[in-house]
Amino acid sequence: MAAPRTATVNRKTNETDIQLDINLDAKFDQKINIDTGIGFLDHMYHALAKHGGWSLTLKCVGDLHIDDHHTAEDTGIALGMAFKQALGTPKGIKRFGSAFCPLDEALSRSVVDISGRPFADINLELKREKIGELSCEMIPHVLLSFAFAAGVTLHVDVLKGTNDHHKAESAFKSLAVAIKQAVELTGGSDVPSTKGVL
Repeated sequence: MAAPRTATVNRKTNETDIQLDINLDAKFDQKINIDTGIGFLDHMYHALAKHGGWSLTLKCVGDLHIDDHHTAEDTGIALGMAFKQALGTPKGIKRFGSAFCPLDEALSRSVVDISGRPFADINLELKREKIGELSCEMIPHVLLSFAFAAGVTLHVDVLKGTNDHHKAESAFKSLAVAIKQAVELTGGSDVPSTKGVL
């Protein structure tokens, strides 16, 4: 059995102080503890970890007296950094993943490529200004920040829905399932690319 893929990231700036531990292979013994100071952001990261099969501890002290931007963006960056570090050289993984996840009336699709080429096309179709204390404009920005720090390609689309909470949550759940599929170990040791590297 392969050793669990784990990483620790400590990232401190003038705007945020983040401690993060991740285990990509904890599906049978998950420990999830998220505290960003923004309840709905915690909820989204919890959904990502839970349905991705991760253990995730994420603590952020940010400048929320200004607004939610730095905390949301920097936690996305730190999570991407940790994901990339935990994954290591992407050998013996499926590389591609896709998933559809509903939440009541909402339905989202995510497609993932562990490509080494950061890209994100995020279309959540959110209408409200905020969900809880998280600005809706920051939700796709979190995913963009994660993708660029992780060096992965993400396409995340909300296909239908009327409730913004449901739309955002179904998007994070579908992303979690797609990532879980993409990083699944194949039992081989090859790099899943015609180039020989990712």
